Amino acid sequence: MDLPILVDSNIYIGLMRRGYDPVSVLFEHYDTTNLVTCGMVRLEVLRGVRIPKTADRLTAFMDVMQYVEADAQLWSEAIALAARTDRKVTPVSATDAFIAACAFRRGASVLTEDKDFKFIADLPLLSLPPGIW
Repeated sequence: MDLPILVDSNIYIGLMRRGYDPVSVLFEHYDTTNLVTCGMVRLEVLRGVRIPKTADRLTAFMDVMQYVEADAQLWSEAIALAARTDRKVTPVSATDAFIAACAFRRGASVLTEDKDFKFIADLPLLSLPPGIW
C-alpha cells in the first residue's frame, strides 16, 4: 500500500494562483482516500480564500481527508524537529516543522513544492506531476 500523502498548503495555493481547482487536480492524480491534512494546512489555505464558493469546496474536501489531530505531544515533536534542523542543517520555519511532524505521525509523504522540506531528514517528499506546476 502507498504511504498516505499530506498535501502541503503551497500545493493548494499554487494551484489556485495558476487557475486550477485544487480539488479537481488532487482527485485526478491521487487516491483521495489516502490524502491527509492538518490544522496548519487548513489555516494557511483557507485564510486567504476570498471566494465563498471556493472556500466551501476546499473546506468540504478537507473535511473528508484523514486529519492529524494536534495535541501537546505533536507540538513537542515539531519543536524537537525544528531544533534539530536549527543545529544540523538549514533551519525550517515553525510552520514547516509542524507540518512535517504531522506527516511523521501519520507515516505520510508530503506533497509539496517547498524546497525547505528537503532539509528534514527521512521525510518522504512528492511533487505534483510534470506539467501542472
